[in-house]
Amino acid sequence: MSVSSARTGALNPVALLDAENLRADVDAAVTAHLGRLAAEVSAISPKAEVLVEEAAGLLMGGKRLRAAFCYWSFRAHGGAADPTDPARIAAVRVGAALELFQAAALLHDDVMDNSDMRRGRPTAHRAFAAKHAVAGWSGEAVRFGDAAAILLGDLVLLAAQRELSAALAPLPADVVEATRARFDVMQSEVVVGQYLDVLVQAEPWGGDPASDEERARKVLRAKTASYSVAAPLALGALLAGRGTRAAAGIEAAGLPLGEAFQLRDDVLGVFGDPAVTGKPAGDDLREGKHTVVVARTLALLPHADGPEAATLTAALGDPDLSEEDVARVREVIVGSGALDAVEQLIADLSVRAHALLDLADLTEPGRGVLTDLAHAAVDRAA
Repeated sequence: MSVSSARTGALNPVALLDAENLRADVDAAVTAHLGRLAAEVSAISPKAEVLVEEAAGLLMGGKRLRAAFCYWSFRAHGGAADPTDPARIAAVRVGAALELFQAAALLHDDVMDNSDMRRGRPTAHRAFAAKHAVAGWSGEAVRFGDAAAILLGDLVLLAAQRELSAALAPLPADVVEATRARFDVMQSEVVVGQYLDVLVQAEPWGGDPASDEERARKVLRAKTASYSVAAPLALGALLAGRGTRAAAGIEAAGLPLGEAFQLRDDVLGVFGDPAVTGKPAGDDLREGKHTVVVARTLALLPHADGPEAATLTAALGDPDLSEEDVARVREVIVGSGALDAVEQLIADLSVRAHALLDLADLTEPGRGVLTDLAHAAVDRAA
């Protein structure tokens, strides 16, 4: 699909991601890597082939948004569209590495959050637990499922590293060094951000809603904003050979956009349509996630010990929360004004991100597509 046809429906993510054959090329790179991994795993033990099958099921459901931010930053910084150009091939494969890294993060995240569904299918730890139960193996099915999913996450994380190394191999040494360094920092940011997420769930919550909100925002900036938007944008600039200054400039726009992206996820975690999000309605509530939405609601409620606050706090972490319970919590959030407040925060962050994009030294068509992707990342239902 051409860029012009993609931009005709500017906020259609499918059209944007299909432009210049990007989605198909990234899918092909991911599929090729999984094929090599499957052969390697099978040679070690056919019993472990199920690991790659489970990884493939997860990876084929992604939106490829991170790969798109990387690629279109590459194009906006002067990278070529020629499919035979080594730098363009590298940009696609780094996009595949980002998709693999995200899958590894999701596999681990789902175990930590005890999630049931991901992208419309059972999470890996649930699927492995079900295999254990059906086969009648010894031991606890849940423990087996968790262990298998963690190991699968490790395997896919290694796959991301290998794909990245292969992608960078043909490029100049300075580009390889800078790109590898930014990818490495991104991984550290996500792991530390994940720990902060675990920590914020364990620490006292509710006594100081303003402080709670700031802690929640620090988590999403470290855990999600970097690897979802900021790092892919920086990687694209580096792959185009523009160096660390240009990468820092475009990353500055990616940070508020990445925060807005995750805030949209937090809103969808309570208000999203399961048929669109692929997760049950109110799943973030059942998992007890201490999000900006929750903190802002507690801050805006007139009485910290009132019935509305009790309804919300009782719902957090209740795995048996019914749809009716979720509906009541939604009423509390909306009635407090928190939903409108978070939507305004998303809008403010988006305005800041677009202003920084406008200031960046970018070329067309990359600039226009990045602008459209920025809108699509925030104005979405899944």
